[in-house]
Amino acid sequence: MNFQVTVLKILSAYPDGFAVMADLKRDMAILATSGREWADRTRRLAARVPDLDIFSQGHVERISGGWKITARGREVLEFMEARPTTSLPVEPMPAEDGAAPEAGAVPPLRQPADRAKRRRERRERRREARERARANAS
Repeated sequence: MNFQVTVLKILSAYPDGFAVMADLKRDMAILATSGREWADRTRRLAARVPDLDIFSQGHVERISGGWKITARGREVLEFMEARPTTSLPVEPMPAEDGAAPEAGAVPPLRQPADRAKRRRERRERRREARERARANAS
């Protein structure tokens, strides 16, 4: 988990971007134990700004027992979260008759086999639990 990106994300979620240290620590603990997804996400975001230093660059201010995200901090967070631009044109050229061309269907992402297997097993366990509950209720 990238500490600095996490701090920016947490502060941006608070009203006025300010949080006291107790709230920051609590939210950090929740995110730190939330799984690999958060750690992977913060790593990807941090890679967009490799020399990030939220305090010396003025992205976060220390104010009376807490921290506050600055406008500059919100800008760098927006930059990190922005989707990378591609070299392809953003909008397709309209057809000659004025109608917009059809967008190609995006194929669904394939699920890894082990994920599908775990999903089936969970479904089966839930079904068995419902059957046991019905049997016990009778």
